[in-house]
Amino acid sequence: MTPPPSTHFQPPNGFVGDVIPYEHDGTAWLFYLLDERPDAPPLERATGMPWAAVTTTDFVTFDDQGVVLPSGGPDASDHDCYTGSVVRGDDGTLHLFSTGHNPRIRTSTDDDAKDAQVVCHATSDGDLTAWTKHPEWDLPALAGYSPEDWRDPFVFRPHADRPWQMLLATRRPDEPYRRSGLVARLESDDLVTWRDAEPLWEPHRFITQECPDVFQWGDWWYLVYSEFSDAFCTRYRIATSPDGPWTAPADDTVDGRAFYAAKTVALDGARYFVGWIASKDGRRDAGPWQWAGTMATLEAHQRPDGSLRFDLPHTLQAAYAHTTDVTEQLEPRNGAAQAVGTGAVTRYASWIGPELPSEALVTVDVDLAPDTGAFGILLRTTDDGEHGYALRLEPARNRLVLDRWPRGTTGTEQWQVLGDVPHAVELERPVDLAPGRHRIVVHLDGDICVAVVDGAVALSTRLYDRADGRVGLFVQDGAFRLDRMTIRTR
Repeated sequence: MTPPPSTHFQPPNGFVGDVIPYEHDGTAWLFYLLDERPDAPPLERATGMPWAAVTTTDFVTFDDQGVVLPSGGPDASDHDCYTGSVVRGDDGTLHLFSTGHNPRIRTSTDDDAKDAQVVCHATSDGDLTAWTKHPEWDLPALAGYSPEDWRDPFVFRPHADRPWQMLLATRRPDEPYRRSGLVARLESDDLVTWRDAEPLWEPHRFITQECPDVFQWGDWWYLVYSEFSDAFCTRYRIATSPDGPWTAPADDTVDGRAFYAAKTVALDGARYFVGWIASKDGRRDAGPWQWAGTMATLEAHQRPDGSLRFDLPHTLQAAYAHTTDVTEQLEPRNGAAQAVGTGAVTRYASWIGPELPSEALVTVDVDLAPDTGAFGILLRTTDDGEHGYALRLEPARNRLVLDRWPRGTTGTEQWQVLGDVPHAVELERPVDLAPGRHRIVVHLDGDICVAVVDGAVALSTRLYDRADGRVGLFVQDGAFRLDRMTIRTR
């Protein structure tokens, strides 16, 4: 029996870069930057980076629409078509704004000049796969902004009686580089001619705030952006006005290092954050993260104070309808009691369950005892529970981390085992782990892993080195009671 297609879209000829979501007639159009990673350097490529698209109504199945906005060619300002947005004008015309980049177009003739970026514009009468480009409307950086960082135009109208607004990820050229980024704001009455306006947000904190996105949800407004200064992640801010002031919630991150450049779309009353889970060089756990990867979606849920929690899409969870209860299949290891998760543990204990399918939804419901040091889920582990991946929850630090064993070595001697690297340092997520009941849901899809704690805190990553193995549980310096553990498949 042929397995169903992955619930994480990746084109057969490349990787998914920044996603530009747009809702049209009850369908989510997910435009994205198609990264084919050609071997030739930019100046030798016959074509640059295009936009491609997929459509979906459930974020489970996707219809591939192919390339919808091709590269303008080696001499065009949009040799590379980078991130932007799509809006419908007052007359029904669709407007596509993108970032144009060409390595031949430089900011100056100086030896240290950089590649310039411009805002490009295309229109359509309604066909989201056929766009007419308007190079005469190209918009280079205005005075006071860095021409090499003038990208990711997000166009919206906060209210019907206000002008259109274009947000841009840019920098102040004369300020310290690390803190020069801002979300610039331009205004227009016709979507063609733009004038400078007061910046939407200038925090003096980041290099740039990439892929800005603004939306209203009830009484709250949200600014979403991605940054690579303090951490490589997607963040958000909240306000009661589309003009700010923008404040940070207690946890202002959407996910960890691997989930990047998320932008949002509303569909059937729900709000989805769509980004990409980065690939790693050489398809190995120890490889460095790469730009672009596989499309991924989280569903946002709004709390009364305006902050957001993030979960797997409810439509995706419903697709895993075949449930196997493995609670009674867990076998004790490492001095564990016969019953799963009972009694006090002073050091370490684990319980090992059945083989994991390559694609599955694992759900664990536990009741956590006070003063527990750590507990969690073993993924693709060996029979003895010693080799594999561990999603470790640490109540004393209120965090979720990803660990693996062996972590690696720098040599042949015992002191050269990387035992002093306690987890993947870029994959640490804050989470409230008070004593009591908690639910951990893990979505495994080939080499992709997305874990969610209590329907609120998400951690996405890659699991390359081990493609199979068992599932298990462990506890360290404490105790928990296991209520239920299931494995669900489609």
